Amino acid sequence: MPMSNPLQIFYQFLKLGLLSFGGPAAHLGYFQRHFVSELRWVKQGQYSQLVALSQLLPGPGSSQVGFAIGYLRGGLAGGIAAFVGFTLPSFIIMLSLALGYGQWQSWPMADSIISGLKLVALVVVADAVWQMSKQFCRDSAMWLLAALAAAVMLVVPDVGAQMAVLLAAACWGWWSGRNQADELVTSPLSLNWPALATLLALTLYILWPSETALGLLMADFYQAGALVFGGGHVVLPLLQQFAGDSLSSSEFLSGYAAAQAVPGPMFTVATYLGAMSLPDDAVMAAGATTIAIFLPGLLLMWLCINSWQALAQRPQVAAIVAALNAAVVGLLFSALYQPVFTSAVGQPRDVAIALVAMVLLRQFRWPLLAVITLVLGIFLLLAL
Repeated sequence: MPMSNPLQIFYQFLKLGLLSFGGPAAHLGYFQRHFVSELRWVKQGQYSQLVALSQLLPGPGSSQVGFAIGYLRGGLAGGIAAFVGFTLPSFIIMLSLALGYGQWQSWPMADSIISGLKLVALVVVADAVWQMSKQFCRDSAMWLLAALAAAVMLVVPDVGAQMAVLLAAACWGWWSGRNQADELVTSPLSLNWPALATLLALTLYILWPSETALGLLMADFYQAGALVFGGGHVVLPLLQQFAGDSLSSSEFLSGYAAAQAVPGPMFTVATYLGAMSLPDDAVMAAGATTIAIFLPGLLLMWLCINSWQALAQRPQVAAIVAALNAAVVGLLFSALYQPVFTSAVGQPRDVAIALVAMVLLRQFRWPLLAVITLVLGIFLLLAL
């Protein structure tokens, strides 16, 4: 398959960045549908490997998968183009919300729009869970693993439990694949030295003690991106610790709600928090914190992707990947309930609207934009 130029990659990811509501769970579904089923840029097996790798690395999982798809399609320039295209719409929206804080919250229809978008997120995440369960849970053992992962996360919804679930799934995969015959692996294992050098240099540069407010802010957000597993929802408590001295609880929670409602990666909450933390230099701060929080996760993906693809050809590693993907289905199912369902559904009317939207999306193949327009129109009419 011919490689794509960075502009083509940017355009395809920009389209998704404009419409990808629902957070990391939904984004994986969007990527699966668009780049695996429709464009066929990557094969299903490759995509499964990328999803598994993103679960093992800290940082924004869906953005790492998007970067990897762009990288496989167009090299490092393609990976950067994919990241910029997917992130740019939410960056602009979150920056605009921060610059206009106070005005947009007083708009009478703001609550209705946010409620409608949350309900759309419920539909999209449910669709993603359904699609991925069919792909990754092909036998009773994988279904059981997914169910156990979901049960653990529903009872103990924290980062430690998530890491324990993924570790247990990897161990199960290793054990179940231990007797598989070795096969000749032609892809060599190689260390990406440019990626490693870049990661080390930027880590030292950003974390070097700084006396400027912008430097300190970048260091905080870089640490958050490097230490957090599980994506946008998980990183928020850590960011609240960093931003607690400069932002009120109301300001912080407004950014959290907006990050859930806008398309694109939830890590762009860093855009909002950066602009709000340094209002006198809001645009520069927003750009710096956005780059800082995404950078470690993307560099780690660049560092690991080539060796991971070679490793994933080995039968025992393939068994570990299969187990991790089944566990991811369980994690996404738990996220479907908390926080997506619990924040989107407030009364039986919401369930009814979600069911109709789900049927239109799945059975009648309505475009997602049409479903979003319908749901928002219903909520705006109900607010009149």
